[in-house]
Amino acid sequence: MGDLTVTSKEDQKDTKLPIPGKRNILITSALPYVNNVPHLGNIIGCVLSADVFARYCRLRGYNTVYICGTDEYGTATETKAIEEKCSPQEICDKYHAIHREVYQWFNISFEKFGRTSTPQQTEVCQAIFKKLLENDWLSENTMQQLYCDTCKRFLADRLVEGTCPTQGCDYASARGDQCENCGKLLNPTELKDPKCKVCKATPRIRDTNHMFLELPLLRDKLEEYINKTSVAGSWSQNAIQATNAWLKEGLKQRCITRDLKWGVPVPHDNFKDKVFYVWFDAPIDNVPFHTVMFPSTLLGTGENWTLMKTISVTEYLNYEAGKFSKSKGIGVFGNDAKDTNIPVEVWRYYLLTNRPEVSDTLFTGPTCKQN
Repeated sequence: MGDLTVTSKEDQKDTKLPIPGKRNILITSALPYVNNVPHLGNIIGCVLSADVFARYCRLRGYNTVYICGTDEYGTATETKAIEEKCSPQEICDKYHAIHREVYQWFNISFEKFGRTSTPQQTEVCQAIFKKLLENDWLSENTMQQLYCDTCKRFLADRLVEGTCPTQGCDYASARGDQCENCGKLLNPTELKDPKCKVCKATPRIRDTNHMFLELPLLRDKLEEYINKTSVAGSWSQNAIQATNAWLKEGLKQRCITRDLKWGVPVPHDNFKDKVFYVWFDAPIDNVPFHTVMFPSTLLGTGENWTLMKTISVTEYLNYEAGKFSKSKGIGVFGNDAKDTNIPVEVWRYYLLTNRPEVSDTLFTGPTCKQN
């Protein structure tokens, strides 16, 4: 299996649909943002771990499909485009190619490595939205959001940074969607001393209308799914704990739209100037998005979607004093590993033996001794 690459499977013309009488395995890994080169934390955290399981399944003779792709919409792409003075599409094209190259060097054996900016992805996303709307799981509400008078735009998610409001954290560079230091999911208006990511001006609060997923109304369906699947699928303890923490805190309405231009358009007359929040069109790499948010959207359609059965979760691979971070440029990146001239088999082995299964692990790097 050592010669499989990121392109070897998807170049084949065979259609690998479920085969009656065989064990059919669909494997996905969290979609990497396309705003930078993937670092080693990304690689062991999702694509390499899933690759090992996919290879095991193929050796057992299972009909196996391993898919992934670049997450190309949202503020991460818009801010990167601003930094590099180009269009979001150019950013996506550039970094999608870089991701493919890195994963190919790491011998990641995808059957399909796609992109979220395709017409097919847009069609599926909008169809799910329309079904949720039809089934009354969505609502329209006014929310407060930060607005930059200098840039003349609302500041969604990563377009604003400030101090984390979580007691005991006070991280000074928390984003408007999440604090990288403590992991707390945030709303932009919760930040202390917020600043526009683009011009550094202090934004003000303005009202704006958005669509929300009514998670509290879906709680019974969701809990039935979680209680059954977490046992049958032997979810890891850290996945169960993260999911139960969300349920214990109480499910709240979740905004599914954003005041952005780069994204999947919302097919609704009242929201023609908005796009979907990226977790709705491409669930991202945070446990509750995979165990709470995404299952809720599929359950709410009432359709026969293939739901997640098993989830494998890692903690953080740390680098020196903190976490690997694409947005901060901290850590060892895929192209750095390639440039060391250390064989890829050594990198794969090192990352897998140091996989942060139940707690964070510290990256020290592989060493090769020559006789």
